Order: sequence, then C-alpha cells, then structure tokens
Amino acid sequence: MDACGVASSSSSSSSSNPKPPHVLAVDDSIVDRKIVENLLKNSACKVTTAENGMRALEFLGLVDEQEQQNNLNSNGTEVNLVITDYCMPGMTGYELLKKIKESSVMKEVPVVVVSSENIPTRINECLEEGAQMFMLKPLKPSDVKKLTGHLIN
Repeated sequence: MDACGVASSSSSSSSSNPKPPHVLAVDDSIVDRKIVENLLKNSACKVTTAENGMRALEFLGLVDEQEQQNNLNSNGTEVNLVITDYCMPGMTGYELLKKIKESSVMKEVPVVVVSSENIPTRINECLEEGAQMFMLKPLKPSDVKKLTGHLIN
C-alpha cells in the first residue's frame, strides 16, 4: 500500500478500496496548494483544491446551513480528508475547522491544519477543536505518510 492506503498498481487491484481517497486541500497560496496537490497525487490520492475557506465550504455543501447527506459534497463526491492552511484571509483554517466539526454531516471527516508558524497555542487550539493533526509547512513526502491512518478509515 502507498501513503494514502491504496494498493499500488503493481499488486492485484483490491475490491475493498476501488476509489482513491479524495482530499480537499485549502490554501490561499497557489504555490502551497500545488505542493500539497502534487505530493498527494504522487501517493495515488484524488485532490481537489480551494483557495479559501468559503470555497471549501461551498465545495463541501456547508454554505448557508445547507448540508448534504453522508460526507458527500454538493457534487456528490465523497471527501475523505481536508487539509487546510491556518492563515488565510476572510476565514482562517481554524474557523473552517470549526464549521466542519459543527456540521452533523461532515464532522467525522478528518481535518489536518497546516501552518508555517510553530505557535503552540495555535496548535493546541486546533487540536482541541477537533483537528486530527497539525503540521508545519512546507509539507514533505514524509508528511504525506503520516496522513495514511486518516485516509484508511
């Protein structure tokens, strides 16, 4: 299995996990979005990107208290993990985390918060609010391996 918990193409295909895990990557920096997208795609994940928290909420179907069934977004696509930057204009990653965790439909979806600033109070605040993990930027291939447990669920 690769870092996303998906059987590699060299082994026989597994019928228990036919679709690659779908990750929503949220970051206002196009460079950081591309880094996350490339790292995850190299690990056989499907990746959707959003440039801010509002776009992420729209994609997840959580705008205006309008929730979708299961953990499917408004397009009917299942999201297995959300990775969000902490510092973004308009809505911080912490605020996005809170909105996701307040949702009866999406609250079980793991959320990983990333930041270039190592601020212990910020890290604790996110973990207490329900973040699965807090990681420091820039993300590296070894960081993707740490996400494995959150994608196998």
